[in-house]
Amino acid sequence: MDMKEFEALVAEALDSLPEEFLERMENWQVSVEEWPHTRDLIDLGIPVKKRRSLLGLYRGVPATERNSHYMALPDCIIIYKGPIEAYAGPDKEAIRTQVRRTIIHEIAHYWGIGEKRLRELGWA
Repeated sequence: MDMKEFEALVAEALDSLPEEFLERMENWQVSVEEWPHTRDLIDLGIPVKKRRSLLGLYRGVPATERNSHYMALPDCIIIYKGPIEAYAGPDKEAIRTQVRRTIIHEIAHYWGIGEKRLRELGWA
């Protein structure tokens, strides 16, 4: 799948989320990259040889940790094309499903939901 088609799946996944949910999110953006950067893997404690395991990344300050003085660059959700395709396989519907799942997972981090709780909920 080329990058343009993958980006369309990301846009479709975002459009499928409830509007009232997205309206409450402030100062954020979504981007798509081919693979995670080595620096991000190191910062997260993920061995570089396991870069296929990072499907998405949330960079920012969770909404639950902000106060009235919060001023920062937009929070960023990065969706990684290569790892998602490696995980989901060549089937476009499986990729579509994983893209949406990854976006929801990263948005949960925006709201302060950690990996442990996401595992309990079945989203990790």
